Amino acid sequence: MPRVRKVLVVGGGTSGNAVTVLLRRAGVEVDLVELESGWNVRGSGITLQGNALRVLRELGVWDEVRAHGFAFDTVGLTAPDGTVLHVAEDLRTGGPDLPATVGMQRPTLQRILTDAVRASGARVRLGTTVETLAQDDDGVDVVFTDGAAGRYDLVVAADGRASATRALAGVPDRPEPIGMAIWRVPAPRPAGVERTDLTYGGPCYIAGYCPTGPDTVYAYLVEPNRDRGAVAPAAYAEEMRRLAAGYGGAWAEIRESITDPGQVNYTWFDQMLVEDAWHRGRVVLVGDAAHCCPPTLAQGAAMALEDALVLTRLLAGDDALHDALTEYHRRRLPRVRMVVEGSVQLCRWLMDGVRDADVPGLMGRTLTALERHP
Repeated sequence: MPRVRKVLVVGGGTSGNAVTVLLRRAGVEVDLVELESGWNVRGSGITLQGNALRVLRELGVWDEVRAHGFAFDTVGLTAPDGTVLHVAEDLRTGGPDLPATVGMQRPTLQRILTDAVRASGARVRLGTTVETLAQDDDGVDVVFTDGAAGRYDLVVAADGRASATRALAGVPDRPEPIGMAIWRVPAPRPAGVERTDLTYGGPCYIAGYCPTGPDTVYAYLVEPNRDRGAVAPAAYAEEMRRLAAGYGGAWAEIRESITDPGQVNYTWFDQMLVEDAWHRGRVVLVGDAAHCCPPTLAQGAAMALEDALVLTRLLAGDDALHDALTEYHRRRLPRVRMVVEGSVQLCRWLMDGVRDADVPGLMGRTLTALERHP
C-alpha cells in the first residue's frame, strides 16, 4: 500500500476500529485517537446481520463474536398481547456458512474490536481528538486537542454522526431528526426467547427484543420523539416500564426487570446521507460520519463495517489516492442509499399510519440486495 504509509483514524467505534485493523494488516502505520478516555461504548445491544458478520470474519474476530453473541435465523411478528402472528426465515446475507443474525451486547462487541486494535500494533491515544487540519498535496498536518501534532498521508474520519472531523474537512452535511425516538434497555433473557420478535402497533410504533447472549436480551420501544428534557433521566426506567405495560408475552418479564434508570437509553432517530464525495483531499469519511439512519433495518453497523472493508481494499490497490477515494464513494453510495432510504421509509409508513405498506417486500428486497458482496 505505497500511497498511504501513515494514516490517522479519528474515532474508535465500529468503523474506526475496523479500518485500523485492516490497515495494520496491510502494513500501514496507524494512529487512532478517540475522544472518550475509557474507549468504551455505552448501550444495551446490537443486531448484526450476515453481511456484518462477513466483515467481522475478515477482521479475524468472528469466532469471538460467535462465542459471546446469540445466533438465530428467524424473525417473529407478534400482536401487542404477545400472540405470535408469523415467523419468517431470515436471509443469510453473509452467505450460507454464517447465521442470518447475531445479537450481542454492544459493549462486548466494542471490547472485541478494541482488543483487535491493540493486538494490531496501532498506536492508540485516548481522551483526545483533532483540533485543526491543514492539507497540502502531499499530506495532512494535524493538531490534536491535547496539544500534540502529527503529519499523515490520510485522515479517516470515523467519529460518528456528529463528526467534528467532517466539519473540519468542509463537508456541511448534518444529521436531521425524523420524528421518532427509541427507548433501549438490557434485560435478562426470558425463557423461550431465541430470536427477534417485533410488534408493530400498540402504545408504541414498534416494540421489539433481541437475544444478546445465553442469559441476556436487549429490548426497545419506538415512539414519537419528545422534547429531550420531557422525561428526567432519573425517571427513564419508570417511563419505559409504563410504555412496556401495553405489551404481553415476553414483555411481561422484561418489564419487571426495568428498574435501573442508568441502564435505559433514550435517543432520537436521525438520518443523513452525504451525497457528494466522501473525501475532501486527504480526509475521508466512513460509517456514521458519512451516513446514518434509523435502525429499522438493523444495518447501521453492517454499513459501517462494509465501508471499512471497501475503503481499505481500494487503498491497497494500484490506483492513485484520489482515484481510490473516488471509487470508494462510487461503490458505496448506491448500497448505503438503499439502506438509508429503506430504513426511513419504514419509519414514514409507521408515522403516517399506512396499513397496507409492503413492509415484508421492502425488507426482502433490501436483504436480497445485501447478499451481494459490497
